[in-house]
Amino acid sequence: MDTAIAIVSAAGLVQGVAAGSVTINATTQQTQIVGTATVTVTSPPPPPPPPPPAGTETLIAAGDIAVCPTSFDEATADLIDNIPGTVALLGDNAYPSGTTANYANCYHPSWGRHKARTRPSIGNHEYGAGATPYFAYFGAAAGPAPQGYYSYDLGNWHVVVLNSNCVNVSCSVGSPQEKWLRADLAATTKACILAYWHHPRFSSDVSHGSNTTVAPFWNALYQYRADVVLNGHAHVYERFGLQNPSAAADANGIREFIVGTGGKSPFYGWGTIKANSQVRHNATFGVLKLTLGAGTYSWNFVPVAGKTWTDSGTTACH
Repeated sequence: MDTAIAIVSAAGLVQGVAAGSVTINATTQQTQIVGTATVTVTSPPPPPPPPPPAGTETLIAAGDIAVCPTSFDEATADLIDNIPGTVALLGDNAYPSGTTANYANCYHPSWGRHKARTRPSIGNHEYGAGATPYFAYFGAAAGPAPQGYYSYDLGNWHVVVLNSNCVNVSCSVGSPQEKWLRADLAATTKACILAYWHHPRFSSDVSHGSNTTVAPFWNALYQYRADVVLNGHAHVYERFGLQNPSAAADANGIREFIVGTGGKSPFYGWGTIKANSQVRHNATFGVLKLTLGAGTYSWNFVPVAGKTWTDSGTTACH
């Protein structure tokens, strides 16, 4: 018999050890078969994921997500099914134009099942329909329309969500958004700060690259000792070391993650590798799981089923 499926004790008791079926032959001492039985062993459901450590919050992030009918958004949504926490969208959530139909037919059947715990940011593809369907779909969770920037607290962390579509909502120094950002950062009492928006300030991808228009965001966040920035837009995964707004390594700087791996293909290639780029990958869809603690954070890139590539680490807040 196959002992990977069942074990028969000396007393003749059958114990299942794995899913499957096996035929058991009862024999005499002369090895003559006197009876046959087929035992089917059904595996129990997998155990629920372990809860996060006490005093921490979980943020699950990705951007560039849903496309009908060829996106991998269902595979990444399956990951989130098993990860409790807040879902952070990094923009370009429903392709190609962020229309009502794109959200209803492409985004909603997959990532939409986590809508109640989602805090979105807006991408450039949402403006293909003037961003109205985006605000209608997410409602108050998307912040006030048409601005699309807001903040919230998550445990010991202050989280800021910005609108990097600077042609539509200005990002420049002295703009309403930039002044709001500075006032919001000045008002928080949380020790750790995380921000996310769509267009990355720094990126090594060949298709879009870095975006100088969001430099005022970085300047303000650095001044107020922010810890983490999350972006999408580039269909890659890239992690940077701590750096200041001038892209110089800085122990008091910000760590940027690009997580444009929510489901939209194809992946982008690499251009000029930017300073402080520590990890780059452009072959695996997945989500970034951030565990936000009191004075520390850890990250883990969770790949879709069938893939094994990952990236993880831990850093203290400033």
